[in-house]
Amino acid sequence: MNSTTQTILLQDISNLRSKEAQWNPYPWYKEMREQYPVYYDAEQDVWNVFLYEHAKRVLFDHQLFSNKKERSFIPIPKLMDNRSNVNFCDPPQHRNRRALLAKAFTPRSLEEWEPRIQSIVDELLTEIEGQSTVDIVDKLAVPLPVTVIAELLGVPAKDRAQIKAWSDVIFLPYAKETFGDTEARKLQTMKEFHNYLYPIVVDKRKHPSDDIISDLTQAELEGERLTDEEVVGSAMGLLGAGNETTTTLISNMFYSMLFDKPGVYRELRADLSLVPKLIEEVLRYRFPSTNDRKIVQDTSVFGPDMKQGQMIMVWTGAANRDESQFPHAEQFDIHRAENQQHLAFGSGPHFCLGAPLARMEARIALASFVKRFADIGQTEKFDVLAHLTDSPMGQTLKSLPIRIV
Repeated sequence: MNSTTQTILLQDISNLRSKEAQWNPYPWYKEMREQYPVYYDAEQDVWNVFLYEHAKRVLFDHQLFSNKKERSFIPIPKLMDNRSNVNFCDPPQHRNRRALLAKAFTPRSLEEWEPRIQSIVDELLTEIEGQSTVDIVDKLAVPLPVTVIAELLGVPAKDRAQIKAWSDVIFLPYAKETFGDTEARKLQTMKEFHNYLYPIVVDKRKHPSDDIISDLTQAELEGERLTDEEVVGSAMGLLGAGNETTTTLISNMFYSMLFDKPGVYRELRADLSLVPKLIEEVLRYRFPSTNDRKIVQDTSVFGPDMKQGQMIMVWTGAANRDESQFPHAEQFDIHRAENQQHLAFGSGPHFCLGAPLARMEARIALASFVKRFADIGQTEKFDVLAHLTDSPMGQTLKSLPIRIV
């Protein structure tokens, strides 16, 4: 099986070809929910679900829908496919692997990190102070998560720009026309990232300190320590995933406050307890994520006959706007009851390990920003299409100039 057949090309399923359509896939999501809620893409032999209940079932039911898969929309290079990778296995094996990493992301561990995250945020906001216009992606959404995850893992924070550049490439989406180029870039990046992390891992095995890489070098799985290669693979996955998602979340929070619900910033100023509600609504409303699973046995659980071995895509961004779960789902409403029931971080056994960290970083960043600055505004002649970049979600903001009052 070559790489092209192993990779699920999302653009080919969705037909969202233009930047504009990829940034705003929501009309297409709505059409699919209403007209083709269980859709079969014959060309790639992939099923697709768009409704909340269907999405949740696929994510929870590992006996029907497995994460052990040969095909994916973000194929993981062999370098990271090892015993410590939590992404390509199911319970009970998955529980043991996940337990290795989970310690670092428990609320108690994160509480200890809160003061450090607060001081990183304060430093970044101090640099912004006094400016009337600022690129919030460059000054806050990018540096905060990559600095935090680098420090948590025990990687020099001074290398954050390089780490961010590597993880951007690792998470590049595939398209048919540019497949070979993208694959070559990813392989080269993986090698560089590996060569950077390997000596750090070797050193931490000899001189462990209080960080995740040290913990992984000491941890046991199935009665054995992880190899250096396995620790490198885990660190690479955490460094990549740990900054991409949170950068997108923070960028989208500011976009939503300016364009989805202008005026909501002043509401936060008046009542800081609304900050977590806003974060959850951004995750529900403007986070077009997807997940994939392999169908383990023939099933007609959603109506049509699905065959063992076929793939199924879960369009969680569509599920998060399902009216049967979220009334008036196409409205951005921070007062929505139960808005944290969204599936942006997945659900079930593979619920995103870093979700508590992402939420904490977003909360500290937004609350600190709101306390410090009276208001924000759109810049003149802002054209979102000029500020987008390819990402696994289709398009994300690579820059977002905002006015600060």
